[in-house]
Parts: sequence; C-alpha cells; structure tokens
Amino acid sequence: MNSLPESSWVFPADPKSNYLAHQEEIDAAVLGVLNSGFYILGKEVSAFESEFARYLGSAHVSGVGSGTEALHLALRACGIGAGDGVITVSHTAVATVAAIELAGGSPILVDVDRETLTIDPNRVEEVIKRYQGGEAAAKTRIKAIIPVHIYGQPADMVAIMEIARRNDLKVIEDCAQSNGAAIDGRKTGTWGDVATFSFYPTKNLSALGDGGALATNNRDIADRANLIREYGWQERYISDIPGFNTRLDEVQAAILRVKLRYLDAENDRRREIAREYDARLTPTGFKLPKSRDGLKHVYHQYVIRSSHRDELKQFLASRHIGSLIHYPMPVHLQPAYRGRLGDFGSLPQTEEAAGEILSLPMFPEISSEQINSVSDAILEFEQ
Repeated sequence: MNSLPESSWVFPADPKSNYLAHQEEIDAAVLGVLNSGFYILGKEVSAFESEFARYLGSAHVSGVGSGTEALHLALRACGIGAGDGVITVSHTAVATVAAIELAGGSPILVDVDRETLTIDPNRVEEVIKRYQGGEAAAKTRIKAIIPVHIYGQPADMVAIMEIARRNDLKVIEDCAQSNGAAIDGRKTGTWGDVATFSFYPTKNLSALGDGGALATNNRDIADRANLIREYGWQERYISDIPGFNTRLDEVQAAILRVKLRYLDAENDRRREIAREYDARLTPTGFKLPKSRDGLKHVYHQYVIRSSHRDELKQFLASRHIGSLIHYPMPVHLQPAYRGRLGDFGSLPQTEEAAGEILSLPMFPEISSEQINSVSDAILEFEQ
C-alpha cells in the first residue's frame, strides 16, 4: 500500500500545496532574508510581530521557536513555577502538558465537553473546589488555566474568564489550532492574560519549519517574555533574570508575513470544506463536528466520531485516503505521565473520545473532487 504513487492518495494535510500556492512570494521573501545578512530577531521578525498583533487585536506579540516554547515562555512570564498548579485538558497535544512541567508547574487535568471536546467549565469549577483547603492545597497552589482551542473550535472563554476572575487565576490560551477563530467577533488569543500560537507546517498559519508566538495585552508580561526568550538580556551578554533561547528566525518570519495575508481567505475555505463534508455526511450515523452559536470555527481539523473508527481508518487507507487520530491516547494515560499527575478525578469524555475520533483530510487546497472521494468512501463503508 505504501508503494502507491503519492498522486493517487488524498493526504490528511498537505503543507507543500500551501507553499506552492504562494511560492513566488515566499521564494522572494526568503531570498530577501538570505541577501540581508541578518538572520535572528531582525526586521522581518519585528514586522511580523507588529502585523500579527494588529491582525489579532493584541498589544504585544513575541516570536519564538515553537508553540511548545511559546507555552513554556508564557507560563514563566506569568510567574508559574514549582508548586503551582495549572488546570488544562488531557485531550490535547502532549506539548500543552509538557510545557507546564518545563516551567516547573504541576498539570491538573480536567474533562472536556462532549460536544465540542474543549475544556468543560463545570469540571474546572469542580477541580478548583477539590484543591481548596486540605492536603492537596498544601502541596499545589492553583495559579492558572490553559484552555485549548482544539481543532479550531474556540473554548468557552466567557465562562473560563469568569471562573478565573473569581479565583484570581491567570488564563493562558493555547491557540495552536485556532489561528483566526473568534467568539462574538473577538479573536481567540485576546481573551486571556496571554496566548500562545504554533506555526508548525500543518497549522492554519504555518511556517516552513518550527515557529511560534506569544501574544498579550499586558505590558509587564510582554516585557518579561521578551527578556526570558533571550537569556534574560536587556544588555547583550548581561542576564538580568534567568532565561533561555527561543527565537523566531528571520526566514520563518518572512514566510509567515506572506502567509498571514491569506489566513482569513484560507480559513474561509476551510469552513467551506467543512460545509461540503457536512452536506455529504449528515445522513450517515457518524457524529460530525459541531460549533456553538456565536463562534467562528476555523477547522484546523474536521473530526468525526465513530465506534468503528479503527475499521473506518483502515477502509479509507484501502481507498488511498489518509486520515489521522488527534489524539489516540489522552495525556494522563501515556507512559510518561500515567499515575503521576495528581488527583484530578476521572475523565470519561476524554477517554471515550480517544477511541472514536478521526480527522478527515482538511487543508485549503483540497479539491471538491477529493472531498467527494473521501465522502463516497465513508458512505461505502457504512453500507
């Protein structure tokens, strides 16, 4: 099966096709950087930070080396350290939890909403009550919440921000999959104290390598983040505070400046693709993605659910259609984390979803013919 020519497959994502769609502009931008002789934290990074901040409606943006490093930096800039609990979900890329531990914090995992697969505010309330007083509170002080806008679907930020306000918690939005998404017209990444973004090559706004960013309206957080991302330097080679090295490079910034101009149009295309899938697959017995009222979903992934997920995945592969499982094992059940993340109770919705979810091909350049091929195969499977 793997020996079939690539042209016969429909892939789950196709970052090369996005490069080819903007090849002339990207090549010119990269060549400009190469000829400039300046490759780290130069004018391209500065320009991208300004343009991305303007796009989001945020006061400050700092370009960094990856989405994981953006989360780590955001936590550090918010003062999260040893003994500090951070509430987040187990249904996420492991980077969310890894970043908390990199900062020295303690992940406290809560369940997701069954319909949206985003963090369930009711479960957040429950875990906060569990950690108030007693032995758990003595060991871990809850300091922050990281809502993950999974698959391009915004989390319930109105509820999360109210909970955070009442409990004096920082909110760090994980926007790795939600670039351009919005709640009542206000973009994800502008609701919390700080937000983080990934520009991995398959993301809605993608580099051609690793890259990430931190965004905030809080000047103190921005200043601290900019210090930490380059060794704590205000003066070169003199560290005022402990820091590390996480810098977006000039080449990736130049590429991102090109692609940012097309982000809204490509997100519109993703929504159009989702509508095409909806139209073909609604009559089936599969559970299709739903978006809450007032949200602008950007469909980083189009995720269906089925109790026959594994059989469907194999069947699609037999028809030369690639699909992926985001994510096959919740973080709390993975060998590196199982049994050591503290008392957060059971996560039934998270564990059920892990056995049912399947991401269908989703990228702006996919054709209607390819969408129909995917849909036809799914309909054939259900017969």
